[in-house]
Amino acid sequence: MTTKAKKASLLVVEDEESLREALKLNLELEGYEITTADNGPSVIKMVKNEYFDLIILDIMLPDMDGITVCETIRMQHNDVPIMFLSARNTGADRVEGLKKGGDDYMTKPFNLEELLLRVEKLIVKNKKIKDPHAVPDVYKFDGCTIDFAAHECIDVNGKTQELSKKEAALLKLLVEHEGEVVSREHILQVVWGYNVYPTTRTIDNFILNFRKHFEHDSRNPKHFHSVRGIGYKFTA
Repeated sequence: MTTKAKKASLLVVEDEESLREALKLNLELEGYEITTADNGPSVIKMVKNEYFDLIILDIMLPDMDGITVCETIRMQHNDVPIMFLSARNTGADRVEGLKKGGDDYMTKPFNLEELLLRVEKLIVKNKKIKDPHAVPDVYKFDGCTIDFAAHECIDVNGKTQELSKKEAALLKLLVEHEGEVVSREHILQVVWGYNVYPTTRTIDNFILNFRKHFEHDSRNPKHFHSVRGIGYKFTA
């Protein structure tokens, strides 16, 4: 399945209406799902509440410039790929944009075909980082067993516990990324499967349940860790 078949979700941030509409139209023709914004503060808000595969971000915005928007997003530990668009074409501007957390930088006027190619490359590259390890249907660790297909587990006391579909999906995601921190954004998008998130408390409650099932001492967890402000990590 190609990236486009999955309908990658893009946020286009541009205050010039004609260019914003042109970008939206051409990206939709490529099969992407497009959300648009024309100012910095609304972008910060959107990124907190929704998942995007890529942001195309104009540098010259009213209220808050694109560089500041990018810095703010990175301070929230969000690693969404960001492509800057700028009317300024100096080496210093380009370096500044990339230094502040941008992944790519294009100057206006740009070649549409080149922009589409770069967008696709950034999305594919971002998906590759998140490739999971293969995990068997029945997974064992520290005397516990998880049966992902049957939605049940044998807990730390040897008792069989039922798992909800979402609990099994979250466990599988964490086990697939064993030893890595999985961001809240990624969890919510993969497990809940839509762009607008339920509250992050939801995940916290799932993690508390996992600790009850699998930790010898749930207050000093060995396997299920919360990484403040970023996400969650499983270590076998």
